[in-house]
Amino acid sequence: MYRTAEGRIRRYTIGRHGAPWTPETARKEAKLILGRVAKGDDPAVEKREKRQAATVADLCDLYLADAEAGRLLTRRGVAKKASSLATDKSRIERHIKPLLGTMKVSTVTRADVERFMHAVADGETALRVKLPKKRALSNVRGGKGAASRTLGLLGAIFAYAERKRMVAQNPARGVIRYADGKRERRLSDAEYAAFGRGLAKLAEPPPPRKDGKPAKVTMWPDAIAAARFLALTGWRSGEALTLRWGMVDLARRTARLSDTKTGESLRPLSAAACDALRAQGPGAADALVFPPSRGDGTMTGFRSMFARIVKAGGLPADVTPHVLRHSFASLANDLGYSEATIGMLIGHKGTGSVTRGYIHLGDSLAAADRIAATILRKLAGEGAAAVVEGPGAQRIAG
Repeated sequence: MYRTAEGRIRRYTIGRHGAPWTPETARKEAKLILGRVAKGDDPAVEKREKRQAATVADLCDLYLADAEAGRLLTRRGVAKKASSLATDKSRIERHIKPLLGTMKVSTVTRADVERFMHAVADGETALRVKLPKKRALSNVRGGKGAASRTLGLLGAIFAYAERKRMVAQNPARGVIRYADGKRERRLSDAEYAAFGRGLAKLAEPPPPRKDGKPAKVTMWPDAIAAARFLALTGWRSGEALTLRWGMVDLARRTARLSDTKTGESLRPLSAAACDALRAQGPGAADALVFPPSRGDGTMTGFRSMFARIVKAGGLPADVTPHVLRHSFASLANDLGYSEATIGMLIGHKGTGSVTRGYIHLGDSLAAADRIAATILRKLAGEGAAAVVEGPGAQRIAG
């Protein structure tokens, strides 16, 4: 029993009798506790607060609540997008909570964070879960890329805890991450031609059925149109799939995107891209340019349909919408266009703002036309090399 500096009487339980607490060791501990009391400390309250301290799981829930309420801003000073929040939630539920969730926030050390990163990289959190949606699965694999990205999120969460004074120092600060491992893949002439063949093959009308009933289309036409549009523009797939007619001005050959990864963006459109859009519509201002086959949302199955186009062309599975984007930028660079011009066309950070876009619109339209015309020739197979199909395909220079 002791009395605090404020005159309150406290009872402090040292521990249960037995190893290590014998009467002798307990008396020594009691003297140490009373020494702390003499200095103004309150050991009983400190012990209770430590026991009731927030866990990493609690911290993650606080972080997500503030993020969803728009109270956590990105480097651009805006709230996180719903898609980013969904990714954060997935990483928290699949990696952070299983490995660190029960730990007290104040007890997590840099060594704990390093062990966490290695555990994710080694696949300790790998899990395959059936989702409520029909035929939907969540396949968490882990790996070095996942470990690096999740560590970035964990660092942001502990930076939030630091601002809230829940920790004195961010334990993730200074931890060296794995290299991201991203390859800047671009299409060769032969692969552009193969992609064009994949688009054409899946766009062919199906043969008539023997029973006279309407034949089922090989693939949703708007998915094929979206893939072609991505090849001609270098846009992010999410930008194309959320594009609405009210954002498009075909007369001025521009698209004004209000909510992209890098903020508001004005995109010059090539004549070929405008032709692709005209083939889709026009539609009501709030209607999607590339709508899904059913429902009111965006085309959620585009990734798998894009993979079918890639397969139909005999291309390797590592050809993704991002490869089309990087190929567009690389081709533009090959043609001698500046980084600023390329950035305006594909919406790189700091180069696609609306004000700056209007200033350089004329030059950018000419660049867009030349790049898109070159891509159209490549898709048609003009001057392309042959592509050997199958795993580990080798490209034959033509």
